[in-house]
Amino acid sequence: MSAGHDFIPFAIPDITEAEVQAVAETVRSGWLTTGPNAAAFEREFTEYLGAEDLHAVAVNSATAGLHLAVEALGLGPGDEVLVPTWTFTATAEVVRYVGATPVFVDVLPDTLNIDLDAAAALVTPRTKAIIPVHFAGVPIGTAALAEFASAQRIDVIEDAAHAFPVQDAGRFVGDSASRAIVFSFYATKTIATGEGGMLVTRDADLARRARTMRLHGISRDVFNRYASRQPAWQYEVVAPGFKYNMTDMAAAMGRVQLSRAEEMRSNRRAIAERYHAELADLPLSLPVRVDDPTGHAHHLFVVRTTDASPLGRDEIIEQLAARGVSTSVHFIPLHLHPYWRDTYDLAPGDFPVATDAFARAFSLPFFSSMTDAQVSQVIGALRELLGADAD
Repeated sequence: MSAGHDFIPFAIPDITEAEVQAVAETVRSGWLTTGPNAAAFEREFTEYLGAEDLHAVAVNSATAGLHLAVEALGLGPGDEVLVPTWTFTATAEVVRYVGATPVFVDVLPDTLNIDLDAAAALVTPRTKAIIPVHFAGVPIGTAALAEFASAQRIDVIEDAAHAFPVQDAGRFVGDSASRAIVFSFYATKTIATGEGGMLVTRDADLARRARTMRLHGISRDVFNRYASRQPAWQYEVVAPGFKYNMTDMAAAMGRVQLSRAEEMRSNRRAIAERYHAELADLPLSLPVRVDDPTGHAHHLFVVRTTDASPLGRDEIIEQLAARGVSTSVHFIPLHLHPYWRDTYDLAPGDFPVATDAFARAFSLPFFSSMTDAQVSQVIGALRELLGADAD
């Protein structure tokens, strides 16, 4: 790292004393596993989304939520599920958990969200569901998803790991006709519990199945077992379930983060606006700009090199690191990973948009507690490397 520069991480959680106090109070309460905070977090999350008929199931990761959703829908061997190649591996791996087959789909060049026209061309009689990803916080249109699902007669499980809080046509992602919507509260996400997630659905039976399966297939939640007058040891195992419940410590942090969600999104939007304004003249393709302040969750700020860039993507990443600026890449497309490539005989040419985007894309530091000085350092480093006066 060059002299005079502080190190800027790619992302850090925006944690205040309020979150620390909430977790400390939970520890002192003696209730560490799934309990009253988890129940309250579920209730407050649906209240935030503004729909009274939604059910929320708190889990220990978005991966767990996606797995519970595909399991509850009864997907299994012989079934196909459409998945974008431009995503983290969890989106596809949960399909394999139940023995179904992921069918990989290219993405749109502007948003890097799944290309629904390309997806439609891959539908077969075996296609039972689609798991679209709201990449970087830009929502796939609710109406378009519903129309696609209706036309193809398949279920939708939305991977909304990047998409809280964001609205489309006046409704939050999460308030839709999809069978399930799954959010992530991983440490780098827009609200964080360290590890955690939330499955949201309008289907009471799906929610009931997810609640049972998230804790070993036991017919009573741990909170209900230990908070009720009925003896805690009296429960029944009704299915071979999983260990996917959220702890009350994580939920306590999540409740505070939820109360700050709009504040943190506003901060990220302000950072995005500076990036857009002060990087616009560089040989970079900037991400889609959304005028509606509620229409983007601003989870990631992904830029791409252009043919006019004097440096390639990897060299830029290396040079930024030398200047104290950490970056990341979202994502290495699944068709380039050995397991998915070799198992399903995938080739780069099958996914021209994602393949080209991967060669160019990198994610800038982007988190709600970034200071003006940190944003200036990122911009200054990029201008030094790619500006008109760059060597």
